[in-house]
Order: sequence, then structure tokens, then C-alpha cells
Amino acid sequence: MTAASTPDASQPAVPYGTPEAPRIAVRGEARLEVDPEIARIGITVAARGRDRRSALDDLTRRNTGVLDLVKSYGDAVERLETGAFSITPELARHGRGERVRTYHGSVRVTAELTDFTALGELTTRLADLDLTRVDGPWWALRPDSPAHREARKKAVREAVQRAREYADALGTSLSALVELADIGAESAPPAYPQAPGRMRSAAFAGAAEDTPAPLDLEPQRQRVHAAINARFTMVPPRL
Repeated sequence: MTAASTPDASQPAVPYGTPEAPRIAVRGEARLEVDPEIARIGITVAARGRDRRSALDDLTRRNTGVLDLVKSYGDAVERLETGAFSITPELARHGRGERVRTYHGSVRVTAELTDFTALGELTTRLADLDLTRVDGPWWALRPDSPAHREARKKAVREAVQRAREYADALGTSLSALVELADIGAESAPPAYPQAPGRMRSAAFAGAAEDTPAPLDLEPQRQRVHAAINARFTMVPPRL
């Protein structure tokens, strides 16, 4: 063999394999349904007053009451965050000039809970407060949830099983794994997933004299999906 015809070891193997090392390319997928691990609720506290100071004072007082109530649930609340705050003047509809009729204020708070028994009670008590709106819950899994790992392992097992079935149909067996990759790993990253769907929302403007019965909130099952591409070589079949 001349130097010009000597194979270059640095050249990658052809993607479809060779007669001496045929390749099998398969896709493995897994879909699981599991219970959620966390639930998020959105709380919007509002206030209204004829002057800026009274509106701000009422908003501060109600916001403090909401935060104290949420914090009173201790370890059941994993995260508590304050989002948007606004104080907005409303101009009079009639008359000239910039005469302010009233001021509107609002604060947005997000709470993340892991105790779903406490969730129903907390949601009801929040919704019973003056000028307080409650949205949610949004059910979700943690990013490092074992469910994601289990789905990936199941997808790999399915890929191996499928490849073995193809090889068995040819009267041969697998010899080596050549490649294992997440779907889309070699292309542009996927778009950020949307937030979990909202199950229910509640908005109340008045407080009752007695504490209302807790809402019965049924956790929404979460769907976990994993998909991989796998390539194997197999022992050359005798066709």
C-alpha cells in the first residue's frame, strides 16, 4: 500500500459504519408522571388612597401582614420573594390640569411551598385579606428532582433494548456503544420552558369575620420527558 493510500487514523469513521463494523442508530424515550414537589402562589397586595402617603401607608401595612402570615408557616415555605412594586396616581377625568383623583399602590409577592397541606390553608387565609389577590397554585418539580434522572436512565435502557432487537433481527449482537447524546445536544439550545400551568386562581377584596375553611387543592401530576440518540456497532451479520 502506498503512502497516499494509507488510511488516516485521525479521520472520523463514516456515520453509517462499515461492513466490518455496521452501525445501528436508535432513539430512546421515556415519559413519566410523578407527583409535584413544589407549589408556587402569586400574591398581589393593593391599596388605594386620596393622597400618596395614605395609599403608601396602607400598602406597607398590608404587605407586612401578608409577609408575616406566610412566614408563620415556617419550613412549609421554601421561598418567599417580593417582585414588582408600584404606586400610581389616577388623574381626574374632568377638569383641566393634572389634578390627581386618587393613588393606587400594589406589591407582588411569590411564595413557594413544599407542604401541600399547609398550602390550602395559607391560600384561603391570604385570599380572605383586604384587597389581596391570590393566583395559583403552579405545580412543579425541582430542577434536580430524581424524576428527571429516572427518566434519562429509562430512555437509555429503551435505546439499548431497541438496538438489541434490531441486531437480534439480523441474527447478531451489539459490540460497542459509539455515541450517546441528548436530543438537540448538537444544535441550538431549546427555548426556556414555560411555567407550569395554573390550576386555579382566586381574587378577593374583603375579609370575613371568621377564618374560612381551607381550600381543597389537589396536586397536579407532572409529566417528565427524556429523549436520547444512541449509536452502536454490532458484530457483522451473516446475511
